[in-house]
Amino acid sequence: MMKTNTSQPDCQIKAVHFMTDGQLESIPLGRVVRLTVRKIIGPRNVRMIKKNTYDFLSRYARSRGKSAETPNPLVYASVMLLKAGDQVRVRSIDDIEATLDHWRQLKGCGFMPEMEQYCDTTQRVLKSVERFVDERDLRIRKTKGIVLLEGVICRGTSSFGRCDRNCYYFWREEWLEKLEEPIIDF
Repeated sequence: MMKTNTSQPDCQIKAVHFMTDGQLESIPLGRVVRLTVRKIIGPRNVRMIKKNTYDFLSRYARSRGKSAETPNPLVYASVMLLKAGDQVRVRSIDDIEATLDHWRQLKGCGFMPEMEQYCDTTQRVLKSVERFVDERDLRIRKTKGIVLLEGVICRGTSSFGRCDRNCYYFWREEWLEKLEEPIIDF
């Protein structure tokens, strides 16, 4: 008697290392060391180190009579609650950089140099992100204020080179401006 498996399959991310053929592209040694240290430390400790470093830099700047350069996320602090199908304009690179901290992040969401090509363009929201798998520790993370844009896909980075996985970039709503009237392309 043939037994059928009716349970849902696990997420593919758990088996990614089994899918590869063992061939690795060369990565600069400095990058390998940084990635290894970051993996050993873990995401929670990385967040703690970044927070403590930022606090130290702020206290140091204040003690020297200088104002610490802090990110200004309050410029676009209103949550728009974008939904699938909404037309948005990606803000200019200067507007986005004004919201970023020392690590080019806003509320933990990084803005990659590869995302700059989409600045000042009109895009459509694919969906709002409420939950995602954090591949560093294979945990489900909850989030607010992050959306995916249709067709705006990562094709690789300058650090790692080309990648065929086609992951969507995470976009903070603060980096986007909702357009009231839909744009019709002919």
